[in-house]
Amino acid sequence: MSKPVFAREDIDKIVACLGDGQITDLHDHYRIKLVNEEAKRQLSLEIYPRVSLGEKAEGALVVVYTHNCHLQLHNCTGYVISEELGEVTFIAETAGKISGLVIEREAACSLYTDVNRSLISDDFTKFGVEVMLSGVALSLAEGILKEPEE
Repeated sequence: MSKPVFAREDIDKIVACLGDGQITDLHDHYRIKLVNEEAKRQLSLEIYPRVSLGEKAEGALVVVYTHNCHLQLHNCTGYVISEELGEVTFIAETAGKISGLVIEREAACSLYTDVNRSLISDDFTKFGVEVMLSGVALSLAEGILKEPEE
Protein backbone atom coordinates (compact mmCIF):
# COMPACT_ATOMS: atom_id res chain seq x y z
CA MET A 1 0.00 0.00 0.00
CA SER A 2 1.44 3.38 -0.96
CA LYS A 3 1.95 6.29 1.41
CA PRO A 4 -1.07 8.61 1.58
CA VAL A 5 -0.69 11.91 -0.26
CA PHE A 6 -1.84 13.81 2.82
CA ALA A 7 -0.30 13.47 6.27
CA ARG A 8 -1.20 15.82 9.13
CA GLU A 9 1.89 17.93 8.27
CA ASP A 10 0.51 18.45 4.74
CA ILE A 11 -2.84 19.57 6.15
CA ASP A 12 -1.07 22.08 8.41
CA LYS A 13 0.85 23.52 5.41
CA ILE A 14 -2.37 23.82 3.41
CA VAL A 15 -4.16 25.59 6.27
CA ALA A 16 -1.20 27.94 6.77
CA CYS A 17 -1.37 28.99 3.11
CA LEU A 18 -5.12 29.46 3.08
CA GLY A 19 -5.06 31.74 6.11
CA ASP A 20 -7.12 31.55 9.24
CA GLY A 21 -9.16 28.57 8.08
CA GLN A 22 -10.89 26.56 10.76
CA ILE A 23 -9.67 22.92 10.69
CA THR A 24 -11.52 19.91 12.05
CA ASP A 25 -9.94 16.44 12.27
CA LEU A 26 -12.74 13.96 11.61
CA HIS A 27 -10.52 10.84 11.95
CA ASP A 28 -10.86 9.65 8.34
CA HIS A 29 -10.67 13.13 6.82
CA TYR A 30 -9.99 16.78 7.53
CA ARG A 31 -12.39 19.68 7.06
CA ILE A 32 -11.12 23.21 6.51
CA LYS A 33 -13.64 26.03 6.53
CA LEU A 34 -12.78 29.28 4.79
CA VAL A 35 -14.87 32.43 5.17
CA ASN A 36 -14.64 35.67 3.22
CA GLU A 37 -17.02 38.10 4.93
CA GLU A 38 -16.29 40.94 2.49
CA ALA A 39 -17.29 38.87 -0.56
CA LYS A 40 -19.96 36.96 1.42
CA ARG A 41 -18.39 33.61 0.52
CA GLN A 42 -17.88 30.42 2.50
CA LEU A 43 -16.14 27.27 1.41
CA SER A 44 -15.61 23.92 3.11
CA LEU A 45 -12.66 21.88 1.89
CA GLU A 46 -12.57 18.22 2.88
CA ILE A 47 -9.46 16.12 2.37
CA TYR A 48 -9.70 12.34 2.61
CA PRO A 49 -6.14 10.95 2.67
CA ARG A 50 -7.30 7.45 1.74
CA VAL A 51 -10.76 6.27 0.68
CA SER A 52 -12.17 3.46 -1.39
CA LEU A 53 -12.68 4.67 -4.95
CA GLY A 54 -14.32 1.63 -6.45
CA GLU A 55 -13.36 -1.94 -7.11
CA LYS A 56 -9.99 -2.61 -5.43
CA ALA A 57 -9.00 1.04 -5.81
CA GLU A 58 -8.22 3.59 -3.18
CA GLY A 59 -6.70 7.01 -3.18
CA ALA A 60 -7.00 10.55 -1.91
CA LEU A 61 -10.22 12.48 -2.39
CA VAL A 62 -10.58 16.26 -2.20
CA VAL A 63 -14.09 17.68 -1.85
CA VAL A 64 -15.34 21.28 -1.91
CA TYR A 65 -18.71 22.48 -0.67
CA THR A 66 -19.86 26.03 -1.28
CA HIS A 67 -23.25 27.69 -1.08
CA ASN A 68 -23.98 26.74 -4.70
CA CYS A 69 -21.64 23.90 -5.71
CA HIS A 70 -20.18 20.55 -4.73
CA LEU A 71 -16.90 19.52 -6.40
CA GLN A 72 -14.83 16.34 -6.06
CA LEU A 73 -11.33 15.52 -7.25
CA HIS A 74 -10.79 11.75 -7.16
CA ASN A 75 -7.37 10.07 -7.08
CA CYS A 76 -5.57 13.23 -5.99
CA THR A 77 -1.86 12.57 -6.54
CA GLY A 78 -0.40 15.75 -5.07
CA TYR A 79 -0.73 19.42 -4.36
CA VAL A 80 1.15 22.68 -4.82
CA ILE A 81 1.06 25.58 -2.41
CA SER A 82 1.47 29.11 -3.73
CA GLU A 83 1.90 31.50 -0.82
CA GLU A 84 2.29 34.38 -3.28
CA LEU A 85 -1.10 33.69 -4.89
CA GLY A 86 -2.71 32.53 -1.65
CA GLU A 87 -3.91 29.29 -3.18
CA VAL A 88 -3.47 25.54 -3.13
CA THR A 89 -3.77 23.49 -6.31
CA PHE A 90 -4.73 19.82 -5.92
CA ILE A 91 -3.78 17.59 -8.87
CA ALA A 92 -4.95 14.24 -10.25
CA GLU A 93 -3.16 12.55 -13.17
CA THR A 94 -4.34 9.84 -15.57
CA ALA A 95 -2.97 8.72 -18.95
CA GLY A 96 -1.74 12.03 -20.37
CA LYS A 97 -4.49 14.08 -18.73
CA ILE A 98 -4.49 16.15 -15.57
CA SER A 99 -7.21 17.66 -13.47
CA GLY A 100 -6.80 20.37 -10.90
CA LEU A 101 -8.85 21.88 -8.13
CA VAL A 102 -7.64 25.33 -7.05
CA ILE A 103 -8.64 26.63 -3.62
CA GLU A 104 -8.08 30.32 -2.91
CA ARG A 105 -7.51 32.00 0.44
CA GLU A 106 -10.51 34.25 -0.31
CA ALA A 107 -12.87 31.22 -0.13
CA ALA A 108 -13.09 30.80 -3.91
CA CYS A 109 -12.32 27.77 -6.06
CA SER A 110 -11.79 26.68 -9.68
CA LEU A 111 -11.89 23.24 -11.26
CA TYR A 112 -10.07 22.15 -14.43
CA THR A 113 -10.63 18.59 -15.62
CA ASP A 114 -9.24 16.26 -18.23
CA VAL A 115 -6.69 18.79 -19.49
CA ASN A 116 -4.09 17.51 -21.96
CA ARG A 117 -0.87 17.31 -19.98
CA SER A 118 1.12 18.86 -22.83
CA LEU A 119 -0.97 22.04 -22.56
CA ILE A 120 0.83 23.16 -19.39
CA SER A 121 4.19 23.36 -21.15
CA ASP A 122 2.96 24.59 -24.56
CA ASP A 123 3.07 28.18 -25.75
CA PHE A 124 -0.07 29.61 -24.13
CA THR A 125 -0.35 32.35 -26.72
CA LYS A 126 -1.38 29.74 -29.33
CA PHE A 127 -4.68 29.19 -27.53
CA GLY A 128 -7.81 31.15 -26.86
CA VAL A 129 -8.21 32.60 -23.37
CA GLU A 130 -10.74 29.89 -22.45
CA VAL A 131 -8.07 27.20 -22.99
CA MET A 132 -5.11 29.31 -21.90
CA LEU A 133 -6.58 29.76 -18.42
CA SER A 134 -6.44 26.05 -17.56
CA GLY A 135 -2.88 25.73 -18.86
CA VAL A 136 -1.66 28.68 -16.82
CA ALA A 137 -3.49 27.57 -13.66
CA LEU A 138 -2.21 23.99 -13.83
CA SER A 139 1.32 24.89 -14.90
CA LEU A 140 2.12 25.61 -11.24
CA ALA A 141 1.94 21.85 -10.66
CA GLU A 142 4.40 20.90 -13.40
CA GLY A 143 7.14 20.20 -10.83
CA ILE A 144 5.12 17.49 -9.05
CA LEU A 145 3.78 15.69 -12.12
CA LYS A 146 5.12 12.34 -13.21
CA GLU A 147 7.34 12.34 -16.27
CA PRO A 148 5.19 11.86 -19.38
CA GLU A 149 5.46 8.45 -21.00
CA GLU A 150 6.84 8.51 -24.50
